[in-house]
Amino acid sequence: MSTSSVSKGCFVFKPSAKKKKTQSLEDYFVSGCEGAENSETRFRLCQDLWDKIKENTEVLQEELNRKILDSLLDFTKKCSSTPSHSNWAAQMRASEIPTAALVLGVNVPDHDMTFQSLSDLLQQSVSPYVASVQAKECGALKHLMKRVLERLMDTVVTVDDDEEEENEPISTQLHKSVHCSLGTLCDWYSAKTKKSNSGTPGKKRSSSDGDDPQQPPVVIIFKDLEVFNPRVLQDFILICSRYIQRLPLMFIFGIATSPSTIQNMLPHSVSSLLCIELFQSLSCTQHLATVIDKLILTHHFPFKLNGKVMQVLISIFLYHDFSVRNFIKGVQLALLEHFHSQPLSVLCCRKKEALLNVMQLSPGDLERIRQLPSFQRYVEKQEPEEQENLSTDDTHLKEVCKTLIKDLRKYHKNYYPVLRCLHTLATSLPRYPLGKQIRELHLICLEKNVWENEDYQSSMKLLKMLAKDELINLLQRCLEILQPVKSKQMEDARVQLEELLVKFKQLDTAAEAQPCVEESIISPVKNLGKKTDLFQLQKTLLEMNETRRSKKLSPFELLRNEALELIDSLVKSHLSPPESLTLNEVCYYSSSATVRRHLNATPRTSIQAALSSPYYYLQNTSLKTEDGSVSNAAPDICIAYKLHLECGRLINLYDWLEAYATVVSAAEGNNPDSDNFGKVDEVKHARFIRAVSELEFLGFIKSTKQKTDHVARLTWGGC
Repeated sequence: MSTSSVSKGCFVFKPSAKKKKTQSLEDYFVSGCEGAENSETRFRLCQDLWDKIKENTEVLQEELNRKILDSLLDFTKKCSSTPSHSNWAAQMRASEIPTAALVLGVNVPDHDMTFQSLSDLLQQSVSPYVASVQAKECGALKHLMKRVLERLMDTVVTVDDDEEEENEPISTQLHKSVHCSLGTLCDWYSAKTKKSNSGTPGKKRSSSDGDDPQQPPVVIIFKDLEVFNPRVLQDFILICSRYIQRLPLMFIFGIATSPSTIQNMLPHSVSSLLCIELFQSLSCTQHLATVIDKLILTHHFPFKLNGKVMQVLISIFLYHDFSVRNFIKGVQLALLEHFHSQPLSVLCCRKKEALLNVMQLSPGDLERIRQLPSFQRYVEKQEPEEQENLSTDDTHLKEVCKTLIKDLRKYHKNYYPVLRCLHTLATSLPRYPLGKQIRELHLICLEKNVWENEDYQSSMKLLKMLAKDELINLLQRCLEILQPVKSKQMEDARVQLEELLVKFKQLDTAAEAQPCVEESIISPVKNLGKKTDLFQLQKTLLEMNETRRSKKLSPFELLRNEALELIDSLVKSHLSPPESLTLNEVCYYSSSATVRRHLNATPRTSIQAALSSPYYYLQNTSLKTEDGSVSNAAPDICIAYKLHLECGRLINLYDWLEAYATVVSAAEGNNPDSDNFGKVDEVKHARFIRAVSELEFLGFIKSTKQKTDHVARLTWGGC
């Protein structure tokens, strides 16, 4: 019997993720990009910097995690070595499951990279049998067991649950499946290890090596221990403890808060089955400090953030998620926005390439340079003849721009070493007047002249009270900071520092007229022991101040003042705010509002904006309106939302439906004078019900018991 098929197939071919991402970035540059004539060059520069930031960050994260990962690796190797049951304590420890409690901190978004590096390292060096599980996929014991077996055995695992078997895709049932139990895992492990033993009959291992190459451990990583169901975790540990003699199990607990979490989740009868060792990673603030120091406070990256953008990113880090990974995403977002919105960002690249790009600037780009606020301030300081040349002669303007770009590079090359020197001196003082972290000092320097800051002036006064050994040590550290910098200004400063250090070492440490000086200082203080009034106290303090001024300075004090004057001159020469530099807009991104809007989004505001103005999201010309009203051709939910704004606290569903049908009929082009105009049919009714359900899901309305045919409105006004 012949049959005919009326079914149709739809086949989707998904491109690779990398290609899709690159295409989306390129489309973003093409759509609405200012200065489209050099958009391809800007996209290439942005892509290069994006990849460089990502690559350097990953390398830096691996270096920061190297110590804790090596400690975990040593722990797993030690636990997987052949046990010696020579005494009772060793026998008791052999019956426990080795467990590493890895405290990573509350920066949960960064944990994935750490666990991925740990898993790869374990598989390469210790055991190929490593499984990672998360709480969201292990709501019940059977699910936890199923995930562990599937990831270790790389096969389909069946559980005794009719519902789950019905939900399994047909394609997976075609493969060979195994029963979900640890006994199955033991049999599989024995077969695997026997096969590996028989595969290398001639290979021998010296007895001095503690690791048993034929008995690799089975490592199970619990990524987010706090989120696991305590009962599920307890049952799983109890079951595993019964198989510890047959299966060399090992646990790694990923902890975000505190090691006491284990005690809170597991009773003593369960925790006593574990041999727990604690591992503490670096804090997320230390990670951020290192990332900022290596990635932002360096002249190797031409792209820079101004003070407000830096403050937004650091605030989101400190008050939201403590995630270094999200901080880097914020830097990448600022990078993308800068190259997209600033046509002159074509000059934000390496020095040689920037100088070449200057000569290729179009007349439109040159006119944009003339409109920059920093360049206009520069022009105002020039002679009238030079002002005329800069305004009319494009060739002369290009030559001046090359000089200004070189000055900008010199500024960055000298800024960061001097910043580190000032931070080294400031952090030696009590209470850290200029901030404990270098990023705090950097933010002060970005905002205004740091030498005008009261904390800076008080810091310089405190530095004039340092002892000789402490001051020499600080100057030596400053010399080490300036040593690798290849700059004429830094070389001159380095020579002056070396000369000062030589003079300090040549000082005669013998006390010169010290008793006399002490007496001149102490003598006014003797009167303070007596009962005195405020006027007398003020007079005495003024006398002490005059005594200090009039006394002759010692050679050490003269040298100390000379050294601090050198540091002060370096600060005033090289730590001026970048906004004072000409063409700073080329490298510095300053739109903090854009970064805040993207990274610290407000969902309700975004939803209301989308429902009120669908044109800005859908880019359909039929939805564009002049007076802020919603077009008749808008999606159903937008029409329903606009109508509900005209109602009070309680909304009559029938009146709402009739108003909706009238608007939709107008959108369909029906004659307003016809009898069917605004009439509710089944299709309109169904569309209205769906729109109302979506508004209820979004939290704009809710059902009420006051009136059965009414709903209550939940939102009023804007955000």
